[in-house]
Amino acid sequence: MKPARILIVDDDHGQRSLLETFLRAQGYETQSAASGEAALQLLAEQPFAMMVSDVRMPGMSGIETLRRVRQKHATLPVLLVTAFADIRSAVSAMRDGAVNYLAKPIDLDELITSVRLALEPDREPIATDRSPRPLPAGVIAESPLTQAVFRDAAVIAASDTRVLITGESGVGKEIVADVIHAWSRRAAGPLVKVNCAAIPENLLESELFGHEKGAFAGATQRRPGRFEEAAGGTLLLDEIGDLPLPLQAALLRLINDGTFRRLGSTRDIKADARLLATTNRDLEAQIAAGKFREDLFYQLNVMEIHVPPLRERPEDILPLAAHFIGQFSRQKPRFSATVAAALTRYRWPGNVRELRNAMERAALLSRGEVVLPEHLPARILNATSELAPAGEGEARRLEEIEREAILKALRKNNYNRTQTAKELAISRRALTYKLQRLRAEGTAVDQPPPA
Repeated sequence: MKPARILIVDDDHGQRSLLETFLRAQGYETQSAASGEAALQLLAEQPFAMMVSDVRMPGMSGIETLRRVRQKHATLPVLLVTAFADIRSAVSAMRDGAVNYLAKPIDLDELITSVRLALEPDREPIATDRSPRPLPAGVIAESPLTQAVFRDAAVIAASDTRVLITGESGVGKEIVADVIHAWSRRAAGPLVKVNCAAIPENLLESELFGHEKGAFAGATQRRPGRFEEAAGGTLLLDEIGDLPLPLQAALLRLINDGTFRRLGSTRDIKADARLLATTNRDLEAQIAAGKFREDLFYQLNVMEIHVPPLRERPEDILPLAAHFIGQFSRQKPRFSATVAAALTRYRWPGNVRELRNAMERAALLSRGEVVLPEHLPARILNATSELAPAGEGEARRLEEIEREAILKALRKNNYNRTQTAKELAISRRALTYKLQRLRAEGTAVDQPPPA
């Protein structure tokens, strides 16, 4: 049977490229349009099974495009993609015939679920059928949560779309950025990294955009900035939440115009670097506090990858520990059973970075033999010494408590998974996996249909 053809409408080339790459990998044919007007022209010339459209576009908006489509294509399924600020409009647009809307940044699992519900309603719900890609040497991903992060990275890497990588300090956001670059078509180009929190504000603009000779006191010669150095490759802005407001405005202009100027110059330079950003801050809270520009947030956050904390992916702990201790000791000492249990049960507030430091210490003290409890930092032993192993009955009781907490939070938040995850203080992806497990056990976790 011929695959369904989906029309993607978005003025952002990176977003179009991302959606086309992903949907083609799922077995669909795609074609894209950069505006509502172009989409209407394509719909007049050839048939499509579905349209996926951004809401906020220059000229004809996605809402107006939807209304025009409905005049001649009354049954065409239309899925809207919207920033949080437009959600009210998107919800009202569903009265005009939109089958659903997705909030930016797009969750690829939600996207494919919405497409399948529209085009293949009888198909069994599957989170994803993306095949894992071999990881670069030294990258550990034993946990289903971590594997899902890199499945997303594989899809995202194929496009030039901007990506915001979020997560607590020390979880490995920079590693994800490294992998995206390594898997991209820009892999032969440079990967340039700028830590926005480590460079003084008065030097950061010159660091990013460069300067001409005489642009300021001490500028004795022309110096290219990091954007020029990253031409043909990728620029990673680490800890973007610490970027000063004046430079946020300059970065926004670069994203919108595709050009920048060195300090002291009147000549525009075309930017040719893919932009990745990381943050351990809550940028929405930063926006509310007036410390981060909302328009820049939406421009950077075309696609978000959230790296879960180590405590949510315990399957990674021992493989990571073994990898790190192998880096610090040629003998690669083994872990005693007590040490293995302590490492697995510790909460790791410092995440992977804290685990690496603990293994460096253990390698030194164990002298390449067996890692014993006394070789671990005292805080790890103290934190785990009071945790007795749970018996089978106790484990079942804890699972029941977790199940009731999840169901209560779902109902309270009207089955909104993003808000439910926030209330439970876990990542959205961790919640998704917990819901999949509960559904497989026969627990109803989806919003009941209206009576």
